[in-house]
Amino acid sequence: MYKTQVFLNHEGDLFRTRLTHSLEVAQLGRSIARSLRINEDLVEAISLAHDLGHTPFGHAGQDALNDCITGYGGFEHNLQSLRVVDRLEERYPQYDGLNLTFETREGILKHCSRAHAKELEDGEPNGVGARFLRNERPSLEAQLCNLADEIAYNAHDIDDGVRSGLITLAQLQDVPLFDAYRVSAQAEHPALIEPSMHRRLLYEAIRRMLSAQVYDVIDATKAALLAHAPTHSDEVRRLPVLVRFSDDMRERSKVLKQFLFRHLYRHPRVMETTGHARDIVRELFEAYTTEPREMKPAFAAQALAGDGQGRARAVADFIAGMTDRFAVREHERLTGQRLLQEQ
Repeated sequence: MYKTQVFLNHEGDLFRTRLTHSLEVAQLGRSIARSLRINEDLVEAISLAHDLGHTPFGHAGQDALNDCITGYGGFEHNLQSLRVVDRLEERYPQYDGLNLTFETREGILKHCSRAHAKELEDGEPNGVGARFLRNERPSLEAQLCNLADEIAYNAHDIDDGVRSGLITLAQLQDVPLFDAYRVSAQAEHPALIEPSMHRRLLYEAIRRMLSAQVYDVIDATKAALLAHAPTHSDEVRRLPVLVRFSDDMRERSKVLKQFLFRHLYRHPRVMETTGHARDIVRELFEAYTTEPREMKPAFAAQALAGDGQGRARAVADFIAGMTDRFAVREHERLTGQRLLQEQ
């Protein structure tokens, strides 16, 4: 709940967080899965777990933590999500982790470097890392979650970006995927042109954009399934990605992502706060590596019992599990500095 999506948690109560994003991915995923008649429960499980490994402060925190442990295997948030459900959760007396199915674990591991895939394969032959070495695809359900993730963040980042004042409806006229639905909404409801109605206009345009993308995925995927006609889940792995946008929607979605990258994710205000976030993560890592006893006892014990790599991984696990606000408070406790102020 208190982990950054785009805007750091302290910047406002109503911006998306990792939790609300994951819920939106699950809602979209289940809706599409029902129409495609694939496993809704599997889609929901993957969707809800896909971002569990994200650090505080979003991608800025991940990049900083990766820099800290480059010499010890690096940090990938997808791999960390799998580590959370396989090893770090302590819910059962018989085993570590959550005892999830292979298909759920495979879907959670959306991306993985070849080096990490080899490590996974060494510990679990023909396991969740194998497809990255064989250049195979995951299940239809995992493919759907990947696309639902993209649809969800493109839509809610427009919403949060406009509400924050960092991007405007006028700027979005340069984005065909969004602007076509703004124009159609205004044509159908002329009152939406009034400034006092722009909030309703934004919602209506996003709603229409989401619906168009959902139906496009359903139609394009049904056509791909009909063309390739897989008869078994193992055949899906050897085929091209089947859960897909049409070519036109894929291109329009690409333009939207490029717009958000330039005008929102790289906005000076966002970059300023993420710069402070990177400093917090780096300085926390240094402090805990120097004195592991400053961490919670379970992580401190692991760090003290391990070699250099074991200590670095224990510190990374501890930091990755933090919320934004806990990381800010810990940093202030250990350094006496408050780099991110409450708004």
